[in-house]
Amino acid sequence: MTFLHNLLSWRRAAAAHSFVNIVAKRLPCGPKTMDLKTFKLLHPVKYYKDYLENNIRPDGRELEELRPLAISFDVIKSADGSAIVKVGNTTVVCGIKAELATPNALAPGHGFLVPNVDLSPVSSPSYRPGPPCDEAQVYSQSVADAISNARCIDLQELCISPGKLVWCLYCDLVCLDHDGCVLDAAIIALVAAFHTVNLPTIQYNSDTEETEADPSRRLPLTVDCVPVTTSFVMVAGRLIADPTTEEEKLASTTLTVTVSDGKMSFFNQSGGDPMDSRTLKKCTDSAIKRERSVKKMIQTMQRKASS
Repeated sequence: MTFLHNLLSWRRAAAAHSFVNIVAKRLPCGPKTMDLKTFKLLHPVKYYKDYLENNIRPDGRELEELRPLAISFDVIKSADGSAIVKVGNTTVVCGIKAELATPNALAPGHGFLVPNVDLSPVSSPSYRPGPPCDEAQVYSQSVADAISNARCIDLQELCISPGKLVWCLYCDLVCLDHDGCVLDAAIIALVAAFHTVNLPTIQYNSDTEETEADPSRRLPLTVDCVPVTTSFVMVAGRLIADPTTEEEKLASTTLTVTVSDGKMSFFNQSGGDPMDSRTLKKCTDSAIKRERSVKKMIQTMQRKASS
């Protein structure tokens, strides 16, 4: 397997290198010849199109190939649950803090789940310190919608005393390195962090409204499914899976597909014309494969943590 992996990596690198030469040959000759970086800066679509026409991307991946994924549990010891996820170069860390709260009058038996995505200045020069930017707020809402639609967490299990006391899970998702598909990494990080949450047993006296926590008796959070999001974009009329930041900027259409238990649970498309059924099926099949892979990875990590 190692030899085969090295061979495939060498072939992709060789293909990418040959296309660098092809693109370079297409540059105008003469004393004012542009180098490759200048050509890419001035003509980014043309630069990518030369690669895409031959079913390869500048980073050596095939058009529908996903980047490597890595997950780590319990990376923040002061949090009630945490995980860090790396998709290619994109890195998102999730920390969950559980606090007691008064339930909503319209849902007295339900707790709260509050995800918040932070695009830190460390992740990209495009972001500045201060209040969440519009992009971060859109990501936060998309994470909430994806988790809710998949019914990943039963909010009724967060209820301690109906109408009186519930758990509120504040889920802070911080992007440490932004190289595309932040939403994908954020949802995987949040779901992974859910698997590390252990809530203390709470005794609530409805007469005196006093609470008593028993940290020695902790109950794991029940995670009903593992929703996984996969993003796709259309660049120069070609479908690309798991795009980088550069590819996202060139995209005419962006599509995100969330799958849980082998079925689509959340779908969102922005820009461009509606995709045909064949393209949608291709995206869904790819998303299902990733969901199986991530689910298996999390289950393996859980078994190692419990052994």
